[in-house]
Amino acid sequence: MPLSFPPSPSPSLFRPFSFPHPHAPPSPLPHFFIRVVLGIALLLPVGCTPSAEETAPLDIKLYQTWELQPGDIIGEREVVGGLGDISIALNGNSVYAPFDGKTQFDKRRCLIFSSPDVPAYLFRLCGIDQPRLGKVNQGDVIGKGRLLEFAALRKQPNGTWAIVEPAKAILERTLSQP
Repeated sequence: MPLSFPPSPSPSLFRPFSFPHPHAPPSPLPHFFIRVVLGIALLLPVGCTPSAEETAPLDIKLYQTWELQPGDIIGEREVVGGLGDISIALNGNSVYAPFDGKTQFDKRRCLIFSSPDVPAYLFRLCGIDQPRLGKVNQGDVIGKGRLLEFAALRKQPNGTWAIVEPAKAILERTLSQP
């Protein structure tokens, strides 16, 4: 079978570069090119730099204190759940935003979901792979995982957060797409 090669490029695409004549009228092309390069240079720091919400992990002060906390090490093994966490076998399935809101990491790199629809609550989701950070809409996939450790936190008058039992409806919204 004979090999075929693409046609050779047009010679007009490979013209040698030449400087314009010193008395020629100025071309608008360099100004356009400079503006494009300058625009891209100005947008790069905005587009490539994560927002402060994504880089600054939340430091949540819990109302309750127990001797063993998730993240502690016992017998060279990490404690991944604690009192108040609900463990759910995801088996690789997705979890969803239960409301419009935003997600960010806490200091343990668990996903924290907050929403103006439930301003007195935070939802902590540990064990999520490839979490989606930032603003999310209700029903958006916010991650997947094998084992989800879910905790509902209610804001206390002193500014701390108490772990409370999550409503079954909240868990259902988190585990199934609307």
